[in-house]
Amino acid sequence: MSKTKELFFGFESTAGELAMLVGPLDENLRQIETAFDVKIARRGSRFRLTGDEADRALGALEMCAARVHAGDEITVNDVQMIVIGAQSGACALDDTDGIVLKTRRSGLKPRTPHQKEYLDAIMRTDVTFGIGPAGTGKTYLAVAAAVDAYERDAVERIILTRPAIEAGERLGFLPGDLVQKVDPYLRPLYDALFDLFGFEKTQRLIEKQIIEIAPLAFMRGRTLNNAFVILDEAQNTTTEQMKMLLTRIGFGTRAVITGDITQIDLPKGVRSGLAQASEVLKDVKGISMVEFTAEDVVRHPLVGAIVKAYARAEEQEKREQEMRAQERRAERQERLERLARLAGTDKESQGERQ
Repeated sequence: MSKTKELFFGFESTAGELAMLVGPLDENLRQIETAFDVKIARRGSRFRLTGDEADRALGALEMCAARVHAGDEITVNDVQMIVIGAQSGACALDDTDGIVLKTRRSGLKPRTPHQKEYLDAIMRTDVTFGIGPAGTGKTYLAVAAAVDAYERDAVERIILTRPAIEAGERLGFLPGDLVQKVDPYLRPLYDALFDLFGFEKTQRLIEKQIIEIAPLAFMRGRTLNNAFVILDEAQNTTTEQMKMLLTRIGFGTRAVITGDITQIDLPKGVRSGLAQASEVLKDVKGISMVEFTAEDVVRHPLVGAIVKAYARAEEQEKREQEMRAQERRAERQERLERLARLAGTDKESQGERQ
């Protein structure tokens, strides 16, 4: 039997720095404990970490301590990001990789290997598909890349769009003018822009039509030149809609298509344009496909666990469906063989009577 790891860590600091490291009611320590299934005991500024993943938990704790020593505040979200980096082996991305996006949020960088691959693809190719579960940063990083491209004068406009289908809900008639009708569908895109550009600048750029946020249907018949185009929630596009958007791309334009093919809200029998595009376009030069996993989820730690649980359930359901299909095929084959034997017996009986 392997011996459980036990590691120690000392944090030389002021009382304020120690309080910042552990968080309110030791919340930061609890997050690290939960993420790595370890036990962290603390006496003053001395920590004892016990568990099979104690080394990785210690790495996360040391990164938090380094941030505090550098004078940075540590929030719950910061600890989550550090934990994700330690879990995926991406801790070194903070310092060794050169992708830093120019936005209102200073120091915005990829936190996982797939996020880095995603941003690399956006910078390198004209069309990038980001496919994966919710909470992996697909949309936020795409908007950040768009803001960065605009601030560097690489594009003249930012165009954000998504299909007006919302989580399978039949909303019926929506009151108000056009903006009021479609705003609920586009709110996540507004939120990202407000965070990355600031509220006032976003409003100003929208008024100047430098930023355009509109339903996908509004893209028909246009040619989009010198723009950064983001299609969000692309799993809810039809094949025709996806083809329509991709053929709008003009000179100097970069497009990012994001979505989760496990959360399709289209009517039954309608194939997702994203699902088809991921198969049809995967070998086309100039197009990148980046797939995210539950390991890239950067929301509350429970979100990653939820995504994994649903993935396991879906995989189990697929296996059960395949087993039932095999059983039905076997039963059908057995019936056919039985009928063939009966038919053969009848022929033999007729021959004997003759």
